[in-house]
Amino acid sequence: MTLRPRILALVLALLAALALVAFALLRRGDGAPAAPPAPAAARPSLTVTTITPQRAMLATTLAANGNIAAWQEASVGAETGGQRLTEVRVNVGDRVRRGQVLATFATETLGAEAAQARAAVAEAEAAAADAAANADRARRLQGTGALSAAQINQYLTAEKTAHARLDAVRATARAQQVRLGQAQVLAPDEGIISARSATVGAVVGAGTELFRLIRQGRLEWRAEVTSAELGRLTTGTTAIVTAASGARLEGRVRMIGPTVDPQTRAALVYVDVKPLPGKHGQALAGMFARGEFNLGASPALTVPQPAVVVREGFSYVMRVNPDERVSQVKVQTGRVVGDRVEITSGLPQDARIVASGGSFLQDGDRVRVVEAGPGNGTVAK
Repeated sequence: MTLRPRILALVLALLAALALVAFALLRRGDGAPAAPPAPAAARPSLTVTTITPQRAMLATTLAANGNIAAWQEASVGAETGGQRLTEVRVNVGDRVRRGQVLATFATETLGAEAAQARAAVAEAEAAAADAAANADRARRLQGTGALSAAQINQYLTAEKTAHARLDAVRATARAQQVRLGQAQVLAPDEGIISARSATVGAVVGAGTELFRLIRQGRLEWRAEVTSAELGRLTTGTTAIVTAASGARLEGRVRMIGPTVDPQTRAALVYVDVKPLPGKHGQALAGMFARGEFNLGASPALTVPQPAVVVREGFSYVMRVNPDERVSQVKVQTGRVVGDRVEITSGLPQDARIVASGGSFLQDGDRVRVVEAGPGNGTVAK
């Protein structure tokens, strides 16, 4: 191909390109260059309901741990020794009343000793009567000279000796009667049997413990409270106690321990407890229990629990800005009562925050706000 045909082909290709450009400009209208397409508006990531924090009176409590124990325990033992147990009438867990017979000892030996003592009393009474009659005759003959002064004095001394012996024998008889009465082991107070070591047929010595009794069935919670918090409690402060078994009890501080353990820096607070109405399990002496002392109420800034988002060990709320974008605000929380959480710092009282679902949002997300309306309805904003 020669040079001229090549130039002609290039010219034709250039003309074709210009024609295409002109055609495109004519279809656009005025021939102005096309504007770039507008970016699409950011879509809301979530539809949320907003609320503002509320002032409320929240209960102030003090948590503590401790053990449940018997208010007082009575040790019931054998008052007489060397006798055989013939009957045990109660067992662990039985509720008894004051004066109830718990166990009995064999009475054959004690009965014989009591009968012997009664016979000695009768003999001493007869001897005392004879000595008294002789002394009376000696007194009547004292001025007649029929008896010497030594003889009269002898009769009077014999009378005193006989009365003294009678008193001693009567005392021995009373002691034997008391021992016979001690053959029955009686409950010193009403309460619940917490331990039993009495066994039928055993021969026990005087003072041996046979039973242990929780007096009046009363229990107490011995709470351990640090010395720094001890001043917040007073006698009469109420508490709610939950035992390890799930039993719930109501209590009242009876006494605050007079000393603080130098090792733990904690003092014992003695709380009288009784079961709450309803079936909540059973609390037994020796159980571990947690409790909260009621210290009254104080005003607090609160939000619903779903409004608080916990991330990496910190608490946040999602604040809604005027441009309907959210800001993650770090807050400090305090007491939790029911479904309300106290906000101690980090949040203004007039802030609009996301009521729930904040865990699905990130800082800067745009949201569609729905405000709470009357009658539990919602109003789009």
